[in-house]
Amino acid sequence: MAHSSSRECSLCLPAARRALVVLLLLQPGLLWASELRETPIVRAVRAARPSVVNIRGEKTVAGAGEQAAGLGAARRVNGMGTGVVIDSRGYILTNFHVVDGVREINVTFADGETHVARLIGRDDSTDLAVIKVNPSEPLPVITLGTSSDLMPGESVIAVGNAYGYEHTVTRGIISALHRAVQVSDAQYYDDLIQTDASINPGNSGGPLLNIEGRMIGVNVAVRAGAQGIGFAIPVDTAIGVAGGLLADATEGEAWHGIRLAKRSEPYGAEVVVETVEAGSPAAEAGLQPGDVITGMADTEVVRPLDFYRALLERKPGDRLEVAARRAGDPVAASLVLADVPLSLRPPSGPAWEVLGMALEPMSAPDFRARSSRYRGGLLVAGVRPGGPAAEHGVRRGDVLVGMHIWETTSLENVAYILRRSDLPNLTPLKIFVLREGETLYAHLPLAARTARRP
Repeated sequence: MAHSSSRECSLCLPAARRALVVLLLLQPGLLWASELRETPIVRAVRAARPSVVNIRGEKTVAGAGEQAAGLGAARRVNGMGTGVVIDSRGYILTNFHVVDGVREINVTFADGETHVARLIGRDDSTDLAVIKVNPSEPLPVITLGTSSDLMPGESVIAVGNAYGYEHTVTRGIISALHRAVQVSDAQYYDDLIQTDASINPGNSGGPLLNIEGRMIGVNVAVRAGAQGIGFAIPVDTAIGVAGGLLADATEGEAWHGIRLAKRSEPYGAEVVVETVEAGSPAAEAGLQPGDVITGMADTEVVRPLDFYRALLERKPGDRLEVAARRAGDPVAASLVLADVPLSLRPPSGPAWEVLGMALEPMSAPDFRARSSRYRGGLLVAGVRPGGPAAEHGVRRGDVLVGMHIWETTSLENVAYILRRSDLPNLTPLKIFVLREGETLYAHLPLAARTARRP
């Protein structure tokens, strides 16, 4: 190939110089970048971006006025939101309203890779949820800060899927702290960060970052009709809730016997063992109440979230090395997980997962003593705190006699109803319960919460 002697072609350059040309062509900003342009905001966004995901999905909602009229009609809408990776194995924190009712949760990463996620757990009161994807390689995890020392006026950055524009970055300041916000009849937040960083539909579940690039909040709401008034859940609250959801996800998988003391400040407070169950693996390992856990299975334990992350996807027989402090002295323990005793296993089944009720069959004499009107029913033996049944007033001791148009005389009846392909069209599901001789009813949402690993 002939070339002009007065001008070099990149194809003829030595390998090192050719690689530089390719790099500059792919990242032209490197040609002109300077220290003035490499601002703290640029560095913060660059560091956080790989751990921020965009969430899309289709859900079925009732049309205006249809739910109240009882017509059963519904329409499909496309939803969008944002999430942040909190564990490299694919665990992602987002807002529950982002994934509520979504049939297939589609997650897209900054590099364009897509995954279908599964709902692991949710907390209605804080509107938070944990979902999971199954990545082929470990994922970058968001760097956590604390919301205990936030200052009105300090700079913040929001990253999210605003109106479907993926990884949109906006900046502003903290306008106020500890805001109480009533978003709807069903959703109230009592302690939010207010910011003037632009937060739009699709930003929900995304991070609010400080100037160091650490997540200090989870964007959740915007004041309708206002400009520059957005809100975020403080990260200490969000991570505390996420830890609880991961604790639920590990419950029933393997037994350790440790119960952590509750702390009002998830960050900065010591992770203290409150109780150790007699005969448990923790007791056999020599752990004691009052021990301060500082590490487990090569994971530094700063928050309860770290403790439960170390337990994720563990099985009976797995050995975890635990580092702790006892009265200021270091303690090392070798914790071997065991099978969960039958007496400690949490309820399971479709009714528990979907509605938050543990149901048990009733003998014919027991049921006749409560009712002569119905053919049979199921005893509500337990109600999951924060679940749909609990939120709508169902109590332990109630008797479930019907769901929608079907009677519930057996557990098979309930399983049939909750596994129907048209179940999303029936939401909220009308249930009928007996209580002290009266028939009561409630309309329960069908947002499934599972404590099982993907």
